[in-house]
Amino acid sequence: MGRAYEVRKASIQKTGAIKAKLYSNFAKEIYLAAKRGVPEIESNVALKRIVEKAKKQQVPSDIINRAIDKAKGVGAEDYKEVIYEGFGPGASTLIIKTLTDNVNRTVGFIRAAFNKVNKSLGVTNSVAYNYDHLAIISFKKQKADEIFEALLNEGIELVDFEDDDEYITITANPSDIHKVKDVIEKLIPDVDYDLDEVGMYAKDKVKLEGEDLELFQRLYNLLDEIDDVSEIYHNVDLD
Repeated sequence: MGRAYEVRKASIQKTGAIKAKLYSNFAKEIYLAAKRGVPEIESNVALKRIVEKAKKQQVPSDIINRAIDKAKGVGAEDYKEVIYEGFGPGASTLIIKTLTDNVNRTVGFIRAAFNKVNKSLGVTNSVAYNYDHLAIISFKKQKADEIFEALLNEGIELVDFEDDDEYITITANPSDIHKVKDVIEKLIPDVDYDLDEVGMYAKDKVKLEGEDLELFQRLYNLLDEIDDVSEIYHNVDLD
């Protein structure tokens, strides 16, 4: 199953599982997508896609609408995406994605989490060079040959195309994610994505044991409890 299986499994464990935090994360993502383009769903592809994902996760319409209204200037919040990199116990590393309206508050909380396990944040690219920035989407297998050919005809350079007994899993550059989806949705209008992620994935995994594993799990939980943290990527094999 390779990377597709690992990513699909990791998506189940990803941060933001609690509904309140899930709603908050989607609200910020929707705000950013609307702010970066036209704050209208039908005129902004990125916004349309994130709203579709939010609805699939049963995010209430009023939360979606309020986030778009804020991007239009209704309300004082101004969120930005900030990425932090850090070194955990053993040979573990972490990349923490945050959506925040107060960078000083956020970095203070994150630094405190690392301090509690006697570990530290790193500078930009001190960790990220060991990760791949990828878009990965997966759906129930159908029309595999047609989709593969259509993607090539569109000139999309794929990182990977996995076709197993149950799923098609496509790995691409994040900048091509909307092109890939356009091809798929043209051939399968009612496609239901089992996995729809853009994230940082470790090139190599490490295995932790004993105290190192306990400290890593504590650090992960401390970071996950921070409201501004939307995703946590790491290189630890938790099988």
